[in-house]
Amino acid sequence: MSRNHSAVDHIVAQLPPAGVRHIFGVDGANIEDLYDAAYFRTDIATVLAKHEFGAATMADGYSRSGAGLGVVAATSGGGALNLIAGLGESLASRVPVLALVGQAPQAMDGRGSFQDTSGRNGALDAQALFASVSVFCERVLDPDDIVSALPRAIAAARRGGPAVLLLPKDVQQGTVTIGTCLHNGSHGRERPPVGAPQPILHALREAHGPVTIIAGEQVARDDARAELEELRALLRARVVCVPDAKDVSGTTGFGASSALGVAGVMGNPSVADAVAASALCLVVGTRLSVTSRTGVEDALAAVRIVSIGSAPPYLPCTHVQTVDLRASLRRLCRELSGPGRPRWLRVPDTMPRTELRPPPYTGPGVRYRDAMATLDHELPDSVDIVVDAGNTGAAAIHYLPPRRGGRFLVALGMGGMGYSFGAGIGTALGRGRRTVVIAGDGAFFMHGMEIHTAVQYRLPVLFVLLNNNAHGMCVTRERLFYDGLHSYNRYTPSHLGAGLASMFPGLGAIETADTGGFGAALRTALSHDGPSVISVECAADEIPPFAPFLSAAPTRQEDHRYVTAGTR
Repeated sequence: MSRNHSAVDHIVAQLPPAGVRHIFGVDGANIEDLYDAAYFRTDIATVLAKHEFGAATMADGYSRSGAGLGVVAATSGGGALNLIAGLGESLASRVPVLALVGQAPQAMDGRGSFQDTSGRNGALDAQALFASVSVFCERVLDPDDIVSALPRAIAAARRGGPAVLLLPKDVQQGTVTIGTCLHNGSHGRERPPVGAPQPILHALREAHGPVTIIAGEQVARDDARAELEELRALLRARVVCVPDAKDVSGTTGFGASSALGVAGVMGNPSVADAVAASALCLVVGTRLSVTSRTGVEDALAAVRIVSIGSAPPYLPCTHVQTVDLRASLRRLCRELSGPGRPRWLRVPDTMPRTELRPPPYTGPGVRYRDAMATLDHELPDSVDIVVDAGNTGAAAIHYLPPRRGGRFLVALGMGGMGYSFGAGIGTALGRGRRTVVIAGDGAFFMHGMEIHTAVQYRLPVLFVLLNNNAHGMCVTRERLFYDGLHSYNRYTPSHLGAGLASMFPGLGAIETADTGGFGAALRTALSHDGPSVISVECAADEIPPFAPFLSAAPTRQEDHRYVTAGTR
């Protein structure tokens, strides 16, 4: 069947050469032409989500896991607005995502049409709205304009963050001039030059003593793990990871002897002592947000800091700009080898990794640490882990090591609850391996129906739901900061496993209330390839390993806040 080459035909033809294999989204009248165009191609697949936030997080997880550029497509009106929270997370964490957003036909702009977001005559202005949650936003006004707009958007996204193309329906359907198409072959892969590393080289060569590296989210985004390890070995340094880059160093068999753990509010207290004892702190690929630097700020203030990455840290320091961290770290390694090797660096003293120690809790349900220890024991190598926000996320970040060869994803830019469900699906599709989603029941009630997407596509995703029948972190705050006089954040108890098993025939769903049962359920779930759910009964009154809560807890003892990792 012959077809005119429309703007949407051009889009779906250009995405596979740019490394895109999936489009995530929810169909609708003003984006259906894009889905129709994708139907006629065999090199790209469309994935139907249940909600546009879920689709956006699928694209985010796909990209964050290293699978390629994440692409999300949504229709106009409420569908477009539902993308905002997901794109906001991608912007805060600088995750490359391309959003293709349908708009009403231009002939109806400003005339009171259904879902008019043209910004004309009092209509909501989609371009202004999306510009605030993206690094690039363009409303395409002519079909031929897509030929130049698409590579610009892809290039902007690759530099870190979401790029948005607003596509009126008439533009999508319009014919693209063939001669114009033939001149496009870049696929948005251009990268600006990286900054000169001389300031970092000078600082390292002048340093007398140990170096500590703080590695961040850009290491994960650019998949610069091997380059980071080579640099670490050259410097004989130890590595600290920020919470949303936990898998970039220190997994078993990959520099583990040098790993100091995680920095920040859910991190290891010994990190501050290690940084304070350093001659130099090298920050790699992170801005060091408050979440990442809490507890380490005094130590950082007393140590010289140099940084390399796409954006400078929030703390004052010498910074070298780069959007290609792999290439930049390779160059640093070349310059620091042979005659250029620093002379006065030394291997730091051995320092045990410590854990935060929340007050003991003896109520019903499985303790956070025990749940993570069971997961650590049962999950094999190469499994990818995606963690949600809240008390559950704090426990997983603090206690659960990444798997060797696997990814560990957590979204702390905005901390949107329910992120993990879509991100886990995007990760599983992009990397083609077992993915474990760890979330609380509050996150499930927000966006857990994306489990149906995993069922529909028979994805190897295990959803572990820690069910404390509450917004647990909010309950903790009520108890610590408002004397427990009220609670708006406890739920009527629910049976998530039984409910999901009834809703989705063929889904393996188990409920458990003890660690032994949890371990058995994990072994059962991991023995088959499809999706499964384990609901673990926990308690909203247990305080998680979250430093601000431990400082406020009335039962805290100063000399009992920390415990050496590995002890109970």
